Amino acid sequence: MALREIQTLPAQVLRRKARKVKDFAPDLQALIDDMVETMRQAPGVGLAAPQIGVSLRVIVVEYGEDLEDGRPPKLYTLVNPEIIRYSPENEVGIEACLSIPGFAGDVERSLEVTVRGQNRRGKPVKIKAKGWMARIFQHEIDHLDGILFVDRAKKVWRIEGETAQIAPAD
Repeated sequence: MALREIQTLPAQVLRRKARKVKDFAPDLQALIDDMVETMRQAPGVGLAAPQIGVSLRVIVVEYGEDLEDGRPPKLYTLVNPEIIRYSPENEVGIEACLSIPGFAGDVERSLEVTVRGQNRRGKPVKIKAKGWMARIFQHEIDHLDGILFVDRAKKVWRIEGETAQIAPAD
């Protein structure tokens, strides 16, 4: 495993639609391991492959709501993810992004989503997510299509000092 450099604007890889993964070879496994390590070191709750300069449809998400019982957050690895269902209910929430350091914004997202994709070994998976986890999946999958939170934000502002911890930064 290795830490990878997180790409920031204006890196063009952040604005391109990522390619579908067809080969689940050892290179992909190494990429996923590097993404997890990079996300945790950042620290963030999600990371998309384009954010480390790799234009492939791969995301990692690690989030656990109300884990005061000592359980670690759950790690999700999704290859070729797509959102197949959005709830009709939306909510505005604060988002930030490791690829746009120092900024946050108000973004409207669906409260619940169903995501379909493959795990790191190529087996089909389906995840139903709600609340912040749904927001994180929507944010990360947007990265795979070259969309950044600032493109969807109703309002964007510069983060000062300690307030950088207010939003789930991918």
